[in-house]
Amino acid sequence: MSHRKIIHIDMDAFYVSVEERDHPELAGKPLVVGGPPEGRGGVVATASYEARKFGIRSAMPSKQALQLCPQAIFLRPRFEIYKEVSRQIRDIFRRYTDLIEPLSLDEAYLDVTDDKLGIGSAIEIARQIKDAIQQELRLTASAGVSVNKFVAKIASDINKPNGLKFIGPSAVEAFMEQLPVEKFHGVGKVTAAKMKGMGLFTGADVKRLTEAEMFKHFGKAGSFYYRIVRGIDERPVQSQRVAKSLAAEDTFSYDLTTLEEMNAELDKLSSIVHGRLTKNNLQGRTLTIKIKYSDFRQITRNRSFPEPVADEATIRRLAKELLTLTFIQGQRIRLLGISLSNFDRAKEQLRLF
Repeated sequence: MSHRKIIHIDMDAFYVSVEERDHPELAGKPLVVGGPPEGRGGVVATASYEARKFGIRSAMPSKQALQLCPQAIFLRPRFEIYKEVSRQIRDIFRRYTDLIEPLSLDEAYLDVTDDKLGIGSAIEIARQIKDAIQQELRLTASAGVSVNKFVAKIASDINKPNGLKFIGPSAVEAFMEQLPVEKFHGVGKVTAAKMKGMGLFTGADVKRLTEAEMFKHFGKAGSFYYRIVRGIDERPVQSQRVAKSLAAEDTFSYDLTTLEEMNAELDKLSSIVHGRLTKNNLQGRTLTIKIKYSDFRQITRNRSFPEPVADEATIRRLAKELLTLTFIQGQRIRLLGISLSNFDRAKEQLRLF
């Protein structure tokens, strides 16, 4: 039986590593890339391994990070630099395969079942990619190698940083059986707690339930976990993925408190969304606004239409109507976003990556 050869590459503390590379004097110090803790405070994008020892994690409020580690050094993100480095990393990937599915700037799946150079060994390809990243870009990456995407992604996290883990076909099912449910990719705290409340602590526990029972308790995800715990994940590496939505959002340097301020920001976002729709010849039937409050609570509101829309005036008007319906005097807003989805399939051309 032939198996696919899948590699998951995950850069180590990517943003921080780029900053340390460009500023060697910061190496070995507790670094936090994200919004500064002063004033309203920002959010941690990523932290160095030295900072993580203090309990600092991604998405944590910067003020909390500072409390955990008063000596932490905070750096504002340089996203244009990170995007350029990400492009250079993908150029390295393309030496070996064109079947690349980026998940973010710092991680991607590669299908090397038929690699360009005829190397044949996915482990050797992963090792060469890691070496190239280190030698050419002075950064480190961790790699997981297996027969499917799910296991490869979990494997890449096992020996971080600068790790390489191979889980072969004969070892996949045993590996999944011993894996704690909270380590299943996609299982969050709520789902993990629900599983444990049902007596499901490891993959072996999950394996005792039928697919119908898993679906009953966890929906479509339950059916997926039923298969993956048996080593079955048939999802292909998608080098091009059709976009399901097109969005623009902005996090503000200060909280918005008046409807006038918010509407002014929606005008800007509407213009950006309209420009992207026009560029990609798209029209959508569902408009959604995203609102994040100063306490990090987040809501979305949407409206769908029988006919697709794309003109800027309509986007602006509908976004403001949805905002007005949710607005309560005294609320403080830190982020607004607009997205259009449910595209006219006849015109859908936008692709990611």
